[in-house]
Amino acid sequence: MRHSKLRLLVISAIALLSGRPSAGASAQAEQPPGAAVEYRVERLGETGRDLRARFTAAQLAILEKLNRADVAHLGRLEHLVIPAVWLDELQYSPFPPAYPAAGHVRKMLVVDQPSQAFAAYEEGRLTRWGPVSSGRQASRTPSGVFHLNWRSRGRHSTVNPQWYMKWYFNFENTRGLSLHSYTLPGYPASHACIRLLERDAIWIYEWGEGSTLSPRGTVTPGTPLVVVGQYAFGSPPPWQSVAHLARGIRLPDMPPPRAGGITDRP
Repeated sequence: MRHSKLRLLVISAIALLSGRPSAGASAQAEQPPGAAVEYRVERLGETGRDLRARFTAAQLAILEKLNRADVAHLGRLEHLVIPAVWLDELQYSPFPPAYPAAGHVRKMLVVDQPSQAFAAYEEGRLTRWGPVSSGRQASRTPSGVFHLNWRSRGRHSTVNPQWYMKWYFNFENTRGLSLHSYTLPGYPASHACIRLLERDAIWIYEWGEGSTLSPRGTVTPGTPLVVVGQYAFGSPPPWQSVAHLARGIRLPDMPPPRAGGITDRP
């Protein structure tokens, strides 16, 4: 039963991403939770980079998500997106609170590369969101439909042993692609993996389900992961646009086929 549901999800996800509504799913997604939240984009001068003196730890955690950068990199950014009011972090999600195509699936992950953000859905309801750093221009993260495979609390890259990836959850065995904890500088910087804040990586590590092998040798895919779109290198970050923040993420058409030759790199 679980396998058939996952297969239906892939069909539904492909239909939604290609603009074709799936059976029983609404073609119109709800507005994101934070659609009515107001923001300002502040230019950081040299005197304004001591953010720990201006914001609480809880506020910095929200700023990490809104600016797609970990706290160590927030002060290095040229511009900072700041909300007018401080709410629960789910209220700032650029993703819609309901995902009709995933309504019949217990768990699903979506990574929107243009917005450098991920969302976790349970039976079509938004559970968590956060920033990512996907592949840099020379080694882009492929788009498409994947499934979580296997996990490790930490592993060294086979390409460079100095790269240590914590809370590693593989989603493409052949190429060695994974979700894992690593630095988030505020732009796509990985070697094709999907980097996460450590707290988000731990959460996905515990929440996600890997693939399983039955005694008869049948593989049941793990939690579906849909990676959509490609980042517009050379353009301003869309999350620094007030109009984009108000509009929220609209899932694009089905992404192009995956490229080969990628190994596990942070």
